[in-house]
Amino acid sequence: HDTFYDFISTNPETTHMLLWVMSDRGLPRSLRMMEGFGVHTFRLINAEGKGRFVKFHWKPLLGTHSVAWEEAQQISGKDPDFHRRDLWNNIEGGNYPEWELGVQVIEEEDERKFDFDILDATKLISEELVPVIKLGKMVLNRNVDNYFAETEQVAFCLSHMVPGIDFSNDPLLQGRIFSYLDTQLKRLGGPNFHEIPINRSIAPIHNNQRDGHMRQTINKGNVAYGVNKLNDGYPKQAKASEGGFTSTYERVEGHKIRLRSKSFVDHYSQARLFWNSQTAAEKMHIVKALRFELGHVNHMEVQERTLMQLAQVDHDLASRVAEGLGMAVPSADGVQLNLAVPADGDVAHYQSGPVKNANANSPALSIAVDSPINQGKGSIKTRQIAILATDGADVAAIGELMATLMGEGAQTALVATHGGTLKGQDGQEILINWTFQNTSSVLFDAVYVAGGAASAKKLTQDADAVRFVNEAFRHCKPIAASAEGVQLLQAAAYPGATDILGADGVVTSTDTKVANLAKNFIEAIGYHRFWSRELKSMPA
Repeated sequence: HDTFYDFISTNPETTHMLLWVMSDRGLPRSLRMMEGFGVHTFRLINAEGKGRFVKFHWKPLLGTHSVAWEEAQQISGKDPDFHRRDLWNNIEGGNYPEWELGVQVIEEEDERKFDFDILDATKLISEELVPVIKLGKMVLNRNVDNYFAETEQVAFCLSHMVPGIDFSNDPLLQGRIFSYLDTQLKRLGGPNFHEIPINRSIAPIHNNQRDGHMRQTINKGNVAYGVNKLNDGYPKQAKASEGGFTSTYERVEGHKIRLRSKSFVDHYSQARLFWNSQTAAEKMHIVKALRFELGHVNHMEVQERTLMQLAQVDHDLASRVAEGLGMAVPSADGVQLNLAVPADGDVAHYQSGPVKNANANSPALSIAVDSPINQGKGSIKTRQIAILATDGADVAAIGELMATLMGEGAQTALVATHGGTLKGQDGQEILINWTFQNTSSVLFDAVYVAGGAASAKKLTQDADAVRFVNEAFRHCKPIAASAEGVQLLQAAAYPGATDILGADGVVTSTDTKVANLAKNFIEAIGYHRFWSRELKSMPA
């Protein structure tokens, strides 16, 4: 922690990234519920050679959702393969993850119209300024047959471009063009990594590359250069009209110097934009995450410098973090905040100015359930629902609710005090999927407690069952209970949350009929999490 935050506190261009990592976006519910976008700005080139700047986006059809900080820590212990297992099982089960491909397109003549540099990889272009245009969809419809051969040996390489896409002058992108190739040369053993089956081109390749470590292609003839007459000049470079790659033209004037543009030196405005765009609950999560992180830093000077950086973004943010550390926000007057200055650089040139547009916000940066990016994505498809019951439960009601939930695409699992089968109050039996000893609430999205007097009595006396509901409530998950099952919810109350039955996202029914309860429960599951519980009982 000390070395990481030492770097953060002396390099303020990391501040925007830090808030993203500490936000709910850094704790995804599933890889299937994560947005993806390139930090770099590329160019699109049309048939006439006209260039436009572009940023690429992947938007998950299931919406973008997160888990709680404490929950993420517990998941890491309960199931370290949680995300990989979730992805694998859903693909294997036919619940294929889908993302829409979108682009933000900027005319080259509009490059300077923003109050930030679009070639700065630490900046984003808010979707309110430049809307994302949807172009297509990616569907993951099968798992790999051999993880090492098809995943470990994949070689992503920025220098591998297709016609119609070109590089921009983004300096980080320019560096990665070389570093990615260098990485693959070393990681995969040599220059022929492109001939490994998973990396091999579908279309035939004709070039003058020969030999080298682990060469697969057997080339005929002794001509391996261009131009030549001995092989009639082949292989020849394809023309642009034939699909060959060509770079866009651009006019360049001025002096070539080794100096980052002053337009790159605004380190706090977009961090402020991100902070402003979060809901009250999301802000609280960022504060708690930073308290946790900085609480593990042993050097007070590093804590103080980090608080100074946060104060440049928003003083309330810094004050709330400092309060949790038992500290005050130190003054940054006279302090050189950016120490990342070249040996011969002008210190003043590299210091960020005050925040621009301090009240600006971008609703698309929030991942709250009612944010623009989650509009129309309230499906409960693939959500994991735990059904808590034991012997003496109302098996008929359990079966009816399971059928209703699975009809909406959710996945249910019966969790009981023992394995094998559960014998209901009417003698019916049902297969148990998990016990309280081999699963946990953090592996589920919602919880239902079944009715049945004998079942409810046993569950309320079982510490693991009580903790299961207690954790689910603390992590703001939808919870439902019918008939006697309500007793377990009451037993799970804790200081600060004594009125569980009246809390947001808790659905109960006094009778054994589950039709109305199921409707309200499904609606609650679609809401994902009820962070309002935290705001009421555990303010930061």
